[in-house]
Amino acid sequence: MADIVTLTMNSAVDLSTYVDRVAPLRKLRCRGLLREPGGGGINVARVVRRMGTKVTAVYTAGGTIGRLLRQLVERENIESIEVQVAAETREDFTVHEDASGQEYRFILAGPQISDLEWHACLDTLASLEPFPRYLVASGSLPPGVPDDFYARVARLARDRRAMLALDTSGQPLKEALAEGVFLIKPNLNELCGLIGTRVDGAEGSVQVCRHIVEQGQAEVVALTLGDQGALLATGGKVWRAPALPIKPISAVGAGDSFLGGMVWSLAAGHRLDKAFSYGMAAGTAALLSPGTGLCRPDDVGRLYGAVTLQEIKFGRST
Repeated sequence: MADIVTLTMNSAVDLSTYVDRVAPLRKLRCRGLLREPGGGGINVARVVRRMGTKVTAVYTAGGTIGRLLRQLVERENIESIEVQVAAETREDFTVHEDASGQEYRFILAGPQISDLEWHACLDTLASLEPFPRYLVASGSLPPGVPDDFYARVARLARDRRAMLALDTSGQPLKEALAEGVFLIKPNLNELCGLIGTRVDGAEGSVQVCRHIVEQGQAEVVALTLGDQGALLATGGKVWRAPALPIKPISAVGAGDSFLGGMVWSLAAGHRLDKAFSYGMAAGTAALLSPGTGLCRPDDVGRLYGAVTLQEIKFGRST
């Protein structure tokens, strides 16, 4: 078993294409079509594998689209464990408009998952031997999966002495934090949703992240801030990484690439600040790939050297 295992409850086949201009009523003639395996945990696994590390992806799959998903995962040379579900795996699609350079993302809710099926996902994780050092649970929960599902995963990870990296939002994130996890990677909107109010400025973000750590809800909070960079909070320390000056092609998959780069680095034995830098490099590198292409290792290596970290103490940069 790999040192890194990812879990994707709401897996997908991601389609991306290009069109001259998006307009109502007209037939929009698309150019090119790319199909790739998707869902948060699968995307993280894709990044980890591209960086040269073995990874196992656990994910739900059902129907014809589920069979296509398996083929796409295998194409990425990722070891996988499928949990079969009765309903059809979802498809998501991204349309890039040439005229404006804008992207339009259409995300479907996902298939209905039965009690037996989501319990089977937990049983599959529990049966892993040896249990991985890093378990990455990423993405939304499809219909039918209870809000405390990731909390159950957190208890399993704690019992098996694994480090759980969690990337989700809303009530499932709240309930998992009540159990305690190793790392969370929210964006600013997800952080605001977690605390139920707006977060004002960098100082407010630092305070909220530190509070989560001090309350023992997560050992590490990696907060991504788009074109404002990212923050990393852990016991007694906070770092800020300014955004790198690039011209983005697509923002799809940047968060998954960030988490994949960071977990890959941690599993390689790097310090937390170095892993944060690799996360920044991988998240930025994803902006250079069209559609759901995620980051490329050459871009990650090149951008890593440009990442700068600023340690923040008592609300001031030092």
